[in-house]
Amino acid sequence: MGEWSFLSSLLDAVQEHSPMVGRFWLVVMLIFRILILATVGSDVFEDEQEEFACNTLQPGCKQVCYDKAFPISHYRFWVFHIVVLSAPALLFVMYAMHQGGKLRQGQEGGPAGPPRLQPSQRAHHIRTFYLANVAMRILAETGFLVGQWQLYGFHVEPRFTCQSSPCPHTVDCFVSRPTEKTIFILFYFLVGVVSALLSLLELAHLLAKDRCQGQEAAKPPATSHEQQENWSNQAHEQCQQFLPPGEGGAKGAACSVPNHYEPSAPFRPHAPSKGSMASRPAAKSDLVV
Repeated sequence: MGEWSFLSSLLDAVQEHSPMVGRFWLVVMLIFRILILATVGSDVFEDEQEEFACNTLQPGCKQVCYDKAFPISHYRFWVFHIVVLSAPALLFVMYAMHQGGKLRQGQEGGPAGPPRLQPSQRAHHIRTFYLANVAMRILAETGFLVGQWQLYGFHVEPRFTCQSSPCPHTVDCFVSRPTEKTIFILFYFLVGVVSALLSLLELAHLLAKDRCQGQEAAKPPATSHEQQENWSNQAHEQCQQFLPPGEGGAKGAACSVPNHYEPSAPFRPHAPSKGSMASRPAAKSDLVV
């Protein structure tokens, strides 16, 4: 497991920027791929060429038949698969460390130079690069799944018939532990399908999250009742010259301030009519005894 420690630490550094679905993918990658391949896969496929027996003693015939039966070793194919899947993660970690160093340098007051990016802009760039990392991972997963299906299929035959030079005639060759290898191939293909589905879910989750954040940022900020009340009080005080007037407003000039507590239809008393004015003396005379 010593040769896999670098990839394990590299993938652990990615989980800082990963959502929950991305961390599930990381668990599948570390346990069901790297750990299983390093412990079980090496024992299953380490002696496949030595145990590949053909019923001929013609020099070179066994090597030619093995090359036709297995163009690339299963174990080496899966190791190359893991390395390719880890390459986008390595690029992302390097980019995130670079952006983090620039952000710390800006906070500590680095040397004067061209205008630097804001922390929100750097976070947006890191998130965009992580989306590209997930997209490249999905492409690599799909390509290797199709390649495994085309190269090996889903079943390892116990006997392989070979007819090629320098073999003098049709030669029967026999594969060691075909049932065990078939089970391992099916298991590893199923793990690849699960890993690709998790990557698709992670990409959909990140895109939906970015879309929701964009819609929230596009909405105007909602003002609360306390803010409206404070603005109304400040405007009243400015009109009464308790506060200095704003730009463009003359001192002592009349200004209208919306009052949130003023009724929509205020009560206004009507002017007295002539009839009511004439009736006032009569009413007063009635009261005099």
